[in-house]
Amino acid sequence: MGETPEQRNLVLILARAFAAQLATAVFLLDPEGTIIYYNEAGERLTGRPFIEGAGQTIDEWMTQTRPRDAEGLDVGVQDLPLGTTMLKQEPAHGIVIFTTAEGVDRRIETATFPLFAHTEDLVGSFTLCWPIEEDRP
Repeated sequence: MGETPEQRNLVLILARAFAAQLATAVFLLDPEGTIIYYNEAGERLTGRPFIEGAGQTIDEWMTQTRPRDAEGLDVGVQDLPLGTTMLKQEPAHGIVIFTTAEGVDRRIETATFPLFAHTEDLVGSFTLCWPIEEDRP
């Protein structure tokens, strides 16, 4: 049986409280890759209110946003910084292009790191994202 929000680990509760105060987009996922929270900056970045994205799996998110690498090539979840964090349980950083809910391609820089309750007890991931200003000629 899955956790209800009231049963979430204290680390995730504290991470959510912290993320809610940041002006930078933050996404929290549980260990299975389900979106459990994103803040107002995340809503602006994706063009989608949290209420619409809550509970989506990483696979559903990938289908909707079509993430690509810095060169614009389609990638699998394992090639994204978030995938590295979830699969290897280590921090990762990179550039990702994705399509917003409005159909706009957005280039972002992202840094993600695992959240642990104890040394080997992964409880989720914390991802910071910010848009990249395109180089001007």
